[in-house]
Amino acid sequence: MRILVTGGAGYIGSHVVYELIDQGYEVSIVDDMSLGMKENIDHRATFIKGNTLSNADLDPVLSGGIDAVIHLAAWKAAGESMIDPAKYANNNLIGTMNLLNACDRHGIKNFVFSSTASVYGIPQFIPMDENHPTDPINYYGETKLQIERNLKWFSELRGIRFAALRYFNAAGYDVKGRIRGKEKNPQNLIPIVMEVASGVRSKMEIFGNDYKTQDGTGVRDYIHVNDLATAHVQAMEYISNTKEDIVVNLATGNGHSVLDVIHKTIEVSGNDIPYDIVGRRTGDPGTVLAVSKKAFALLNWSPGHSDLDTLIRSAWEVYR
Repeated sequence: MRILVTGGAGYIGSHVVYELIDQGYEVSIVDDMSLGMKENIDHRATFIKGNTLSNADLDPVLSGGIDAVIHLAAWKAAGESMIDPAKYANNNLIGTMNLLNACDRHGIKNFVFSSTASVYGIPQFIPMDENHPTDPINYYGETKLQIERNLKWFSELRGIRFAALRYFNAAGYDVKGRIRGKEKNPQNLIPIVMEVASGVRSKMEIFGNDYKTQDGTGVRDYIHVNDLATAHVQAMEYISNTKEDIVVNLATGNGHSVLDVIHKTIEVSGNDIPYDIVGRRTGDPGTVLAVSKKAFALLNWSPGHSDLDTLIRSAWEVYR
């Protein structure tokens, strides 16, 4: 099978490309390199610098016998999406719809979509499953939810089967050490902690230490990027073989607090991590945990690298 990965030079996309090729798939990448990194591109893949908004970029590769598309090209900073919604509407919404229309033109019927836990909004119960209400609190999450809804219509009307993968806090780096390029302008906790540990930042902020958690700091469900990559391949195979659509969580059900992450990084790196306690951010819940029973049942997927030690050690190997 020939697979197109949009955003395949990015943080998660590059791990997905390696996993696909390791499993014997032929892979093409379309990435405009706004978030992608040249050093993370697997040399065994065919790379096209292009954008999902451009039919001139998409049509040549999609006309070449592509069997499935794994779509990871998107802007993903939740805070920025509230400041510049037009940027997110254009790239995430319009770009995805253009890609779906291109798939329809070229008869491509298998589509794996990188969705997000942000579609759920504030947790109404813990752990969250796929039946949790969807009520995003930022425009980034809204773009992902709107795409999921459009995927259902394209499945019904055009026969494009889809997998929407709602993953939680992606973290870590390739456990085989092949991917070394660091995320550009990271917004998530673990890369920020890594930047403090490696001296890129002098210190960091912890947003609130008065939550109802074991140490007062926020607790999140971290999933290793290698585990995410495996899930993308298994989801692609599932929809290809069964001709059924799926929407699944990708998480561990285990939570780690901000201080857990900091203390483990101090242990692994041997470096101090200065921090200031500041006020909570608006909309931040104390605990976010999910279950992935559906992914296990349908895909036979379970996380194998998402313990905190592996998450931190694989990241430190890159940042140190």
